Amino acid sequence: MMGSRITAVLGPTNTGKTHYAIERMLSYKSGVIGLPLRLLAREVYDRIVAARGPGVVALITGEERIVPPRAAYWVCTVEAMPDGMGCDFLAVDEIQLCGDPERGHIFTDRLLNARGLHETLFLGAETMRNAIAAMVPDAQFMRRERMSQLTYSGSKKISRMPARAAIVGFSVENVYAIAELLRRTKGGAAVVMGALSPRTRNAQVEMYQNGDVDYLVATDAIGMGLNLDISHVAFSSLTKFDGRRMRHLMPDELAQIAGRAGRHIENGTFGVTGEAPPLDDQVAQAICDHKFQPVKKLQWRNSRLQFGSVKRLIATLEDRTDDPWLTRVRESDDLAALKALGADTEVAARATDGPSVKLLWDVCRVPDFRGISKGEHAGLLTQIYNDLHQLGHVSSNWFGLQVRRIDRTDGDIDTLSKRLAYIRTWTYVAQRNGWLVDESHWREETRAVEDRLSDALHGALTQRFVDRRTSILLRRLKQKESLVADVNDKGEVTVEGEFVGRLEGFRFRMDKAGSPDEAKTLRQASVQALVPQFHLLADRFYNAPDPEIDFTEQGGLMWGDQAVGKLTTGPDPFKPTIEVFVDEEAGSDVAAKVQRRLQHFIDRKIAAGFEPLLALKNDEALTGTAKGFAYRMAEGFGILPRGEVADEVKALDQDARGALRKHGVRFGQFTIFMPLLLKPAPTRLRLVLWSLSKGLSEFPESPPPGLVTVPAAKDAVAGYYAMAGYRAAGERAIRIDMLERLADMLRDKDSRGGFEANPDMLSITGMTLEQFADLMAGLGYKAEKGEREKVKAVATEVVADQAAPDAEAPAEITADAPSEDVAPTDEAPIDTTPEAVDTGPEMEAFYTFTWGGRAARPARPQADNRPRAKGKPKGKSKPKADSNKPQTFQAKPKREKPIDPDNPFAAALAGFNKD
Repeated sequence: MMGSRITAVLGPTNTGKTHYAIERMLSYKSGVIGLPLRLLAREVYDRIVAARGPGVVALITGEERIVPPRAAYWVCTVEAMPDGMGCDFLAVDEIQLCGDPERGHIFTDRLLNARGLHETLFLGAETMRNAIAAMVPDAQFMRRERMSQLTYSGSKKISRMPARAAIVGFSVENVYAIAELLRRTKGGAAVVMGALSPRTRNAQVEMYQNGDVDYLVATDAIGMGLNLDISHVAFSSLTKFDGRRMRHLMPDELAQIAGRAGRHIENGTFGVTGEAPPLDDQVAQAICDHKFQPVKKLQWRNSRLQFGSVKRLIATLEDRTDDPWLTRVRESDDLAALKALGADTEVAARATDGPSVKLLWDVCRVPDFRGISKGEHAGLLTQIYNDLHQLGHVSSNWFGLQVRRIDRTDGDIDTLSKRLAYIRTWTYVAQRNGWLVDESHWREETRAVEDRLSDALHGALTQRFVDRRTSILLRRLKQKESLVADVNDKGEVTVEGEFVGRLEGFRFRMDKAGSPDEAKTLRQASVQALVPQFHLLADRFYNAPDPEIDFTEQGGLMWGDQAVGKLTTGPDPFKPTIEVFVDEEAGSDVAAKVQRRLQHFIDRKIAAGFEPLLALKNDEALTGTAKGFAYRMAEGFGILPRGEVADEVKALDQDARGALRKHGVRFGQFTIFMPLLLKPAPTRLRLVLWSLSKGLSEFPESPPPGLVTVPAAKDAVAGYYAMAGYRAAGERAIRIDMLERLADMLRDKDSRGGFEANPDMLSITGMTLEQFADLMAGLGYKAEKGEREKVKAVATEVVADQAAPDAEAPAEITADAPSEDVAPTDEAPIDTTPEAVDTGPEMEAFYTFTWGGRAARPARPQADNRPRAKGKPKGKSKPKADSNKPQTFQAKPKREKPIDPDNPFAAALAGFNKD
């Protein structure tokens, strides 16, 4: 604007920029100042009111509107700055927020378009110098130097945090946890967050400023100009969630917060605490020297909107710019709400002209203070818009119902905070001009509800995070007075009646409000009181029966639902060692007692679960090859794939095999195993011991008991399925004992000519025909699929032969050959001529299996001397190419050879014997 002086006042924190802007504004007859936070706007408003009186100062934020008739000075949030007021002076604070992904476009619009009649100030960081020079060529620059020094002090534990310190967290949970920790270690803390109402925030700050507490826990809201008596700022984290993702804070963002330390001429320090890693030397030095990367892109959204239609409005909001300094802001909440409401049929029918579309845009700009889902928020906005368009105002009955529902001061901190967030929405609606019939009434009503909730929240925060009793407890600890601890049946621990955490087995866990490292002092007090409890608990555990103890599939050891140790690799696969979970403060005697009890438990568990295998391993009567094979069985935990021990099996004579069979060893065609060890309990234990012997970091779990087949994972650890009692074949794995039964069924099948699966095969595997075909393919067979006409069931009926008295047998009536001896009935005959029935034959799918030679072909055991089928093979003639009827094949016996070469299983063992 011609004649308006534009000045960018740039510099680090604690340079008095905001104070300078207030003095400049009060030097004019009128002025407006835009601030980044509602809390800061309230602070500046109170300062100007103290200087000039309430009659000439207005406050406008999203949820608060105080406008006296003779208002000359307007204090606003940047979003609420009125357009075209024509004030003599205008200022925008924290102008570097032009680069903020969420709100940057608002600040950029003020930078480009907001001007005072005589003077305009932009306050912010030095990083904006180049951007302002490029976008506002007429701007002059004023550099402000920090009035005190800022020094990096490294990492400090909470227990060593100096007084008058602020600990910064970046989530409500983190802030509450730190405040709870300070309550226990330091007697209490005040809490300041951007989501608090000004009334709650002021009450908390007053508690800190007057010395009731020496510590402040805050979010990054304190970085935006809140002036507090802080000597040290500690970051509990260097990352934050920005609404879309977790990200690291930039050096300039850290500096904005760290700069709250050392107000006016008092020097300040900053550092980290808790789980936050130390700052890099370069970052720390940059914060101390106030030197950062300049802002290179300003967030921008077109402000020249067109309201001809909803689509046109969306299009103008999504306009792009060619300016190299500007980048279009990502889709904001108000634009997302506009798109959602524009898709609503009723809203679209109403928003058909300029005024209705502009009203729709005003409604969509109602912020989602409640943090609910986009769908719920869109539903709320739809209700408001429909009322405004149809009635000209929001329904008073509906609005009053919403306000009354949250006008309650009971509940905990989270409940009160949620209600406070809800009332902010209705306060914002009440502040819109013309949206309610009785605006003044509803503004006062929503303000009164917010004040009541604010007072209740302040009381809840004080009650939870300011504890005078903690200081008394710590004084008793320093005076070496005995402390009384109590543990209830839920494991909850109280010291002097104060809940401090819980016992998980023999480990003390601080409650979720803080970790033991951050609360060393209180932990010492708790553990000192818990030492007698640890000894009593160890005695009870040592005398506990085995059923109260169990192991997990990951090798953990549990006492009830509490973890008390874990298995580790020992000198022998059947003798794992124990690592106990016992706090060091409990003492070595407690740890040793827990270790002995767990060792007794697992030794007995292994002895019982693997009794037949251990008896086989330790049988002194076994000698030679039988003794060696017994050790191989022990190395395989009772299961050995036959292909892996082919030579050893071939070397076993009949006496050796008989001795092994007496111990329950079964020589299957695919696997050598002990059937007793296939039960669920030994299988579960075997997988744990095997995983320990293999050094696996994550143990595979045993398949659910009772299943014949399970899906076969492609990435399973080598040897897993054998240890689980299964063999992988195709897409599934089959239990090894059922595989041996299947092998018995396949022994007499003609694997060259081809055969089909019978119902017994499908029954024992529990598979469909398609799954069975895949299983057979995994075993080395070729499965050829075909279709044929389904054979209908044969119907028979025995009737008396009245026509031929000398007949020797009753007549058989079949579907293909109806009997003439059936007595005629009165029912009309069924017309089966082609003209009457025009349906094709019913078809069915079938598979013909032949040996494919891709896998080992296990042979029939030598002891199997069952007679083979005799006679001519049935169905020997070759089927015609166009025949769909099932074919039957049977292998011709070869009496001159003891082994049938047509049997894939027999051929495989024959190959083993040749070796």
